[in-house]
Amino acid sequence: MPRRREVPKREILPDAIYSSQLVTKFINVLMRDGKKATAQRIFYGAMEQIEERTSDYPRKVFKRAVENVKPGVEVKSRRVGGSTYQVPVEVRPNRRLALSIRWLIIAAKARGEKEMRRRLAGELMDAADNRGGAMKKKEDTHRMAEANKAFSHYRW
Repeated sequence: MPRRREVPKREILPDAIYSSQLVTKFINVLMRDGKKATAQRIFYGAMEQIEERTSDYPRKVFKRAVENVKPGVEVKSRRVGGSTYQVPVEVRPNRRLALSIRWLIIAAKARGEKEMRRRLAGELMDAADNRGGAMKKKEDTHRMAEANKAFSHYRW
């Protein structure tokens, strides 16, 4: 947290194949140990898998998957008078995107397929159809917020 001024957001350049900033963000989150070429190979391989398995355009499937997984509300811990409450709060737009990308990648890693590109392709197709691990995570988050709606007056 800087004390003096707000740190400016860095501009993210669109990727070479789809000319999309969303794809670049996804690849950057997928990347491990600075190996961007490996992350790109995994992502573009997953897009080829999606194109083979479905008749739909892969970028459309990817965008629909990210949109479906974005959460609307989440719970944050708030300490009031010695007890901690899970207070439901709305999620900021940039955090919504970050959470959806993170959940998609975590759910893809947890799948049983052999290669990461197949796992990612399967998870993206499932999320586009409102199924899969990432959608389950979103539903759990919404359910938790719904259950703790009584504490929403503690919102700050």
